[in-house]
Amino acid sequence: MKLDEYPAQEPLSPSGTEYGVECWRRGEGIHGEEFAFGSDPYQRLLVFRAPRADGRVLLFWHGGGWTSGYKEWMAFMAPAFTRAGVTFVSAGYRLAPGHVFPAGLEDCAAAVLWVAAHAGEHGSDAFRLFVGGHSAGGHYAAMLAASAAQRTQHGLPAGLVRGCLPLSGVFDFGPGSGLSVRPRFLGPDADTDLLASPVRHIDAPVPFLVAYGAKDFPHLLPQGHAFVEALRVAGGEVEELVLPERTHFTASFAGGEADGPWAPAALEFMARHARAA
Repeated sequence: MKLDEYPAQEPLSPSGTEYGVECWRRGEGIHGEEFAFGSDPYQRLLVFRAPRADGRVLLFWHGGGWTSGYKEWMAFMAPAFTRAGVTFVSAGYRLAPGHVFPAGLEDCAAAVLWVAAHAGEHGSDAFRLFVGGHSAGGHYAAMLAASAAQRTQHGLPAGLVRGCLPLSGVFDFGPGSGLSVRPRFLGPDADTDLLASPVRHIDAPVPFLVAYGAKDFPHLLPQGHAFVEALRVAGGEVEELVLPERTHFTASFAGGEADGPWAPAALEFMARHARAA
């Protein structure tokens, strides 16, 4: 979809607006096939086929504070992965304040099921499926990947998700999370803070590569490290990657840098954890 075809979103901060403009610019000329997994304009995804697909697929969700963002923002990431044989998929989800938790999470699960059902059509393998996301998108990916109960609740078959790659993700809400403002997507019920916190719901996690910028938002640095430690305590397989000199936004741009600090590590992580169906 084009920008003017979307419903209006809440305005971003000046830095967020600048980031969004740069995402659109970096994605110019990079085209994927668009498919719908629901009736809402945001319930759509873009599939970027790998010329020589090796069966792996990375399903990735954009950030934007749960109130903004577009699947097209992540198009710039696709070439770094498709050149390596990985089918790249960027998906949208319904946004707050019109849609509060768990609507966006339900959309992310629906996108996973859509990708799995159509994997063979795009040169990928449903059992070599990885999920990831930046910021709010990383939060949703972690929600599904950290908890077997969440995967079961949303109808995801056991073993479907092979690994999770949150990039500057959010893992905790409520008291002690470091957030200065309660995100609007949590809705009016205070109990949602706990329900929506991946760090509070870890059971049978899939392997994780948790990455964030060394100059990320101050509350995300301890959140990222605490999430890594919680995964380890739960017996999960996890790697922690701090991206030197990267801010919250430039950490995202590392997703499209074939020789940068994140994409090669992500590809190596996926290679180790992929398996045949």
